[in-house]
Amino acid sequence: MVEITLVRHGQANAAATDEAGYDNLSDLGRQQAVWLGEHLQDLGARYDHMICGTLNRQRDTAAEIAPRIDMGFTEDPRLNELDYYGLATSLRDDHSIAMPQDRDEFLHHMPQLMTAWEAGRLHSNLESFADFEGRVRAIIAHAETLGGRVMLVTSGGLIGMAMRVLLRLEVASYANVLLQINNTSVHRYVKGGNSLLLDTFNSLPHLERADRAHARTHI
Repeated sequence: MVEITLVRHGQANAAATDEAGYDNLSDLGRQQAVWLGEHLQDLGARYDHMICGTLNRQRDTAAEIAPRIDMGFTEDPRLNELDYYGLATSLRDDHSIAMPQDRDEFLHHMPQLMTAWEAGRLHSNLESFADFEGRVRAIIAHAETLGGRVMLVTSGGLIGMAMRVLLRLEVASYANVLLQINNTSVHRYVKGGNSLLLDTFNSLPHLERADRAHARTHI
């Protein structure tokens, strides 16, 4: 049996203007992770492996979930997020497309960003679209080889790329997926035959209560 569950980190510092400033859980982001861990604990959920990226927000999210389900976890940089701020800066400097200031602007910005990135029209010193896709394929293959139930604590861009890889999405569809991935959302694939099949997308069972509606965040 192979089951791969991807979890997006809790809300980070949405007011940041660079990666270093963004890479810290907000108080709400930490609470989101606690609630998810408690939900999994209540379910009696068990995993054979738990892996997170090396970014602060990914590690800290895993650290809130793991003890509540009696797990340890390891780190793997292949689960790290794409360099959104670097890519967006290149799009601004090279193509005069301003960074978004709110969610409405972000909805228009992301498809432009992904299209330019895939086409190789952004700074050459940044990780290429192909290289990012390659490491996502590699970490999925690693999780599949581990077998059993595997939890990967990562970021929205990587979760979206996993969908692109496994569901063969075009870049425009990949960009649209990115716009909807919530903080601490749960995404699950199960092995059927020779393929990993999508079982769950963007689930927030720990935030379904009316008094937690404010905690359903995208950024």
